[in-house]
Amino acid sequence: MSTLIVLAKVFFCFNVVMGFVYLLSWLERKQSAVMQDRIGANRASILGLRMLGLFHPIADALKMLTKEDFVPNQGNRLVHTLAPMIALFFALVSFAVIPFGGIYELGGHTVSLQILDLNVGLLFVLATMSMGIYGFVLAGWSSANNYALLGGLRAASQMIAYEITLGATLIGLLMVYGTLHLQEMVLQQGELLLGWLPGWGIILQPLGFILFTTAALAETKRVPFDIPEGESEIIGYFVEYSGMKFGMFYTTDFVETVLAAALVTTLFLGGWQVPYLAPGGFEFPWGAAWPLSQTVVLLLQVGAFLFKVSVFCFIFMLIRWTLPRFRWDQLLRLGWTMILPLSILNILVTGAVLLWQGTN
Repeated sequence: MSTLIVLAKVFFCFNVVMGFVYLLSWLERKQSAVMQDRIGANRASILGLRMLGLFHPIADALKMLTKEDFVPNQGNRLVHTLAPMIALFFALVSFAVIPFGGIYELGGHTVSLQILDLNVGLLFVLATMSMGIYGFVLAGWSSANNYALLGGLRAASQMIAYEITLGATLIGLLMVYGTLHLQEMVLQQGELLLGWLPGWGIILQPLGFILFTTAALAETKRVPFDIPEGESEIIGYFVEYSGMKFGMFYTTDFVETVLAAALVTTLFLGGWQVPYLAPGGFEFPWGAAWPLSQTVVLLLQVGAFLFKVSVFCFIFMLIRWTLPRFRWDQLLRLGWTMILPLSILNILVTGAVLLWQGTN
């Protein structure tokens, strides 16, 4: 039974993530069209139905599946093939520790809506995100193309710079919650401050929220942080890729966008928590109560998590079509001389506040 539960959670998580990827590939066109006063993709149809362009991602997939798989003559065929798989694999594996729901009694079993219940879940996410760098570097190296190699090196330099900042912005949060367990972190965010205010990370660590969101957005390698893929400058690390191998890199960008939104939601917006929603229903600070069944509570909490992720995906896409690309020196200066020092300042301020609370 436990194996079936794990498989069900994997099936649900994978399909939800890929569903987000599908919708984001459509939103990429339609949202930019609305912002630029255009119609956007609307030609692909099935049986005469266009569905506002929702069939275009299907057309893209069919086109990439049927294109020729090109490998440069001087390139390393094995590494060239493995590189996009490495990048996509580690992006997807990161979702294993993201809690998309609470802990429930289902069929006589205590089930946590989290694939891997690790005490060091946050470190697991940071580790898997770091491993994804190899996919981009190897893609540039195996292509036997100097432009692709330069793109891979830029990707590595950018991701290393912002992953250091990413970790530093989380120290303050760890000092507050005292755990690396993501489910436990979400549960603590359900506790009320001052008797009525949800203890979400964005309230306890507002500066950490801004810095982490910026660094997480940089990890997705999308505008304004798309230096590794800047077609107008260096063409990008995937210039020698075609067909579905290019499609895997394309998918990885969207998967990382969903992952960034899920992390921001989990760490700073209470994850699946709904304000004043307890296991038995709503319990309001002024004494009123609204009992609900466990099934309704489960649906509300999972729905809240998906809604928060959707909002951040929309915001990330809004930023993607609003800001211009940073220059290479601007991008590194932002990471090393602005965000990283601010994250260290956030650690010092958090430590000072906690020390003051401990002595009073």
